[in-house]
Amino acid sequence: MSALTHLDDQGKARMVDVGGKPQTARVAVASGRITMSPPALAAIRDGAVPKGDVLAAARIAGIMASKKTAELIPLCHPLALDAVTVDFAIEDDGVRATATASLTGRTGVEMEAMTAVSVALLTIYDMAKAIDKAMVIGDVRLVSKSGGKSGPWIAP
Repeated sequence: MSALTHLDDQGKARMVDVGGKPQTARVAVASGRITMSPPALAAIRDGAVPKGDVLAAARIAGIMASKKTAELIPLCHPLALDAVTVDFAIEDDGVRATATASLTGRTGVEMEAMTAVSVALLTIYDMAKAIDKAMVIGDVRLVSKSGGKSGPWIAP
């Protein structure tokens, strides 16, 4: 087993020093979904949620959240993101969110992509909770990443 990178020799938490790593193009894609009742899904799909355009608000919230990842997740590096996109797909029983984050830098953007998805889904819940309080957020995961020392990875 390799040493844990976020612990020093005394076992104390630390931010990993990435200063000596080369800058490479890095991309991460994350996905997650929120399941809901047919009336809630129809209201979102049809633009009939009283709070407004749910998916537009969720897209902006996800992008904004990705830029705040280092403030939310301990030991994450603050990153100068090149681009973040958040897209949605209406499914039979809910909405799938997919976020892509990219930069040229010394550390990956996996946490930024997963933060974008998580906050986008939370925003959907917030905007549609008057219709369905029993919505369930789940399946948030890294789908793929590229760049860096470990190279490309795709979820099985």
